[in-house]
Amino acid sequence: MKIDKRHLLNYSILLPYLILSVIGLIIVYSTTSALQIQKGGNPFSMVISQGLFWILSLVAMFIIYRMKLTVLKKKGLIRFFLLLEVAMLVASRFFDPVNGAHGWIRLGPGGIIGLQPAEYLKLLIVWYLAARFSAMQRDIQVYDYQALIKGSWMPKAFNDWRIVSLFFLGLVASLPDLGNATIVVLIILVMVTVSGVAYRWFSTVLMGLVLGATILLGSIRILGVDLVARIPVFGYIARRFSAYFNPFENATESGLQLTNSYYAMSNGGWLGRGLGNSIEKNGYLPEAHTDFVFSIVIEELGFVGASLILALLFFLILRIIVVGIRARRPFNSMMALGVAGMMLIQTFVNVGGISGLIPATGVTFPFLSQGGNSLLVISIGIAFVLNVDANEKRELWEEEIEQTMAKTES
Repeated sequence: MKIDKRHLLNYSILLPYLILSVIGLIIVYSTTSALQIQKGGNPFSMVISQGLFWILSLVAMFIIYRMKLTVLKKKGLIRFFLLLEVAMLVASRFFDPVNGAHGWIRLGPGGIIGLQPAEYLKLLIVWYLAARFSAMQRDIQVYDYQALIKGSWMPKAFNDWRIVSLFFLGLVASLPDLGNATIVVLIILVMVTVSGVAYRWFSTVLMGLVLGATILLGSIRILGVDLVARIPVFGYIARRFSAYFNPFENATESGLQLTNSYYAMSNGGWLGRGLGNSIEKNGYLPEAHTDFVFSIVIEELGFVGASLILALLFFLILRIIVVGIRARRPFNSMMALGVAGMMLIQTFVNVGGISGLIPATGVTFPFLSQGGNSLLVISIGIAFVLNVDANEKRELWEEEIEQTMAKTES
């Protein structure tokens, strides 16, 4: 006897997702309509685009939720998407850069359809590493972390997670896309952590990354950002370091975004100026609808309103983590924890960037930023989690039925 998947849907994940998606559409309209009117365009154009991506996301979620997990774990399917991702990242090099990085593929008349390959790489890395590490569980239980690094760098690159990870990381860094490259590194760290290795290795690697980042920032601070600017590919990164160290020193150029982000948050206070009443979004704060959207949210809804949105987002992430912790199969557990880690990292990097805690990296805020690619990736990730949760519940339920029948027969 089998139970239909629709009865196993986890509403503690689905409902927060739907609420945040609707809030995101409202915020997208609020942050883009005034600028569109100034340009003489349709004030609803951006929110319509976001809405279409959301509809596409819902369709993709339905399809993925109904699929069997055995299909989603097939090497051939994962290999196909890995190769597709390579083609997209390479193709993006032939399109005009946006904010110093070749991160977009523009299709259709006037480039109306934009694809951002690095966004899809985040989830693809989670998917790939969950499949690889789940197949290595016996070795990990015996050899611990050595199971992940033992052996030569094999000619069969797909089977060596180190080659695949470094290859994609190199492609993203060469765009150059510092923000997404940073997120990919952190996602890989999360996946290695949840692979089954002892947690002491995670602590060691994390301390190494923190120490390395501290030394790097300290060195740039002492020697000056001009040292980084001399490297042709990373010239735009130097400007971001300059803004990070002292945004008010050059508030009209490299520090423009961060200083106006501070003004926006200061304007908001506790309760905000009211939805749609932001000052900074009217041409003062660049990227007000993407990278720095949460600054506008604070300005319009205040720290109270912004905190409630953050609380709902963290509740969603927490429920996904619970699915990963409760999952009994390694792939299911790693997939859920990887998606939760991806969302948590993206939130931290974005909020850290707009508040000056870390250098701004051009990373969008989940759900709220205008960007259909980001919304689609998050939606697909959540669909994976819902599928994992439903399958875990079904297996547990079927085992309980079998045990009950066995007791009845005896």
